[in-house]
Amino acid sequence: MSLELVIEPMRRRHVKNVLNIENAVHPKPWSSGVFSSELDLVRRGERYYVVAFLMGELVGYAGTLYAVDEAHVINIAVAPEFRRRGVARALLHALASEAVAREMTSLTLEVRVGNKAAQELYREFGFAPAGVRHRYYENSEDALVMWIHDIQGAEFRERLDRINATHGSRT
Repeated sequence: MSLELVIEPMRRRHVKNVLNIENAVHPKPWSSGVFSSELDLVRRGERYYVVAFLMGELVGYAGTLYAVDEAHVINIAVAPEFRRRGVARALLHALASEAVAREMTSLTLEVRVGNKAAQELYREFGFAPAGVRHRYYENSEDALVMWIHDIQGAEFRERLDRINATHGSRT
């Protein structure tokens, strides 16, 4: 069994294990039906989902939706016992790289205002705060809206290369 972190496209066969993580990390988790619908949108080119495996175990997942020339990170989740091992960074790198490959011009996401660790990771990629969505999460917690513009530029590509060179093999 490999100790290497492996990122691959999400498939229907992964949904059961994705739901285990979803239920462990979200107060209002998505159902298998929601994931099934999202995977239907992957086939239409409107979404992109990946999963992360460590030692053969599915330990995280992430997804993006595409709207015109923008990529919106829908979710990034890592099983609690596998956090702080570079899984979220690798997942976000995969999403960002795919957005560049699809010739998107910007990336955006929302993050809980209290989730400072996630905000730090997003800043590493170049995300900058752009606003707040009040009561966004469970109609109680605010979300910080973050953006990266010009992801087709040399600066962003160099940032992705630097992140990959520094953290690419870290698990």
